Amino acid sequence: MSRNYFGDSDESGSDFDEDTSGLPFPKPLSRSSFLAPDFDPATFLSSLTNRHQTLEDLRQELRDLSQTLNKELLDLVNENYQDFLSLGSALKGGEEKVEEVRVGLLGFQRDVAAIQAKVEARRKEVESLLQEKKKCRTQANIAKALLDIAERIEELEERLMIGDTAKQNGQPYEDTNPDLDTFESESDDSDDDFMDDSNGAAVISLKKLEHHIQKYVYIIAASDRIGNRHPFLVSQQPRLEKIKSTLLLDLNTALEQAKKAGDKRDERTLKVMRLYDLLGAESSAVFALKHLTI
Repeated sequence: MSRNYFGDSDESGSDFDEDTSGLPFPKPLSRSSFLAPDFDPATFLSSLTNRHQTLEDLRQELRDLSQTLNKELLDLVNENYQDFLSLGSALKGGEEKVEEVRVGLLGFQRDVAAIQAKVEARRKEVESLLQEKKKCRTQANIAKALLDIAERIEELEERLMIGDTAKQNGQPYEDTNPDLDTFESESDDSDDDFMDDSNGAAVISLKKLEHHIQKYVYIIAASDRIGNRHPFLVSQQPRLEKIKSTLLLDLNTALEQAKKAGDKRDERTLKVMRLYDLLGAESSAVFALKHLTI
């Protein structure tokens, strides 16, 4: 009966008897073969093709080698078990080294904590400065808005010929804005608002009156955005009330004049009513209409 050797194939129908007694006995597997960093099982097995050994014998040899290694490892642990247990107490001067490391770590932790405290303090300082900068920017914007409101109030007073500025100047206000002059000149030339009425008095220009009301409405809206409780705006309330009263008087006069406008009576009346609505004086418009019909 033929035997299957590792690396050799069976020769069916062989005409000679296999005799393994004269073959060299394979050397034991070397442990160093398994210690290579790039050890690969397939490569290792392929290098055993010249061993005159059956596959089962190779398996058994590998099992024996594994058992031997396990036994050696167990014996090594048993032999050095007491040494492992007494390793901590056998060290001399270890406590001092550990204490030095612990003290060093504590010092390092204190340094890190100090740096963190400085960083946190700096962060809070920067945050406070940013808040202060934001507050200053807000206050600056409010100041600019207040100056703009003051200028517009003064301008409107001079246009309406009211207030101390108008009295000191003694003449109508002349706007230096060329766009505004062009708008008013074109508007004045485009309708008959300045035609004299039957009594020879100049008819109020609805275009100019509308422009004055728009200026007043803008001032009120800007004041609302800032807050009507602002001390400066509170101090300007008498001037604004006087401006509104003057505008209402002009609207009442324009409504009276619209009654005498002939064919343009209804058109001018509707324009005047729209200006009442723009000024937010609907109740005054109703009162003026009732007075007008009497």
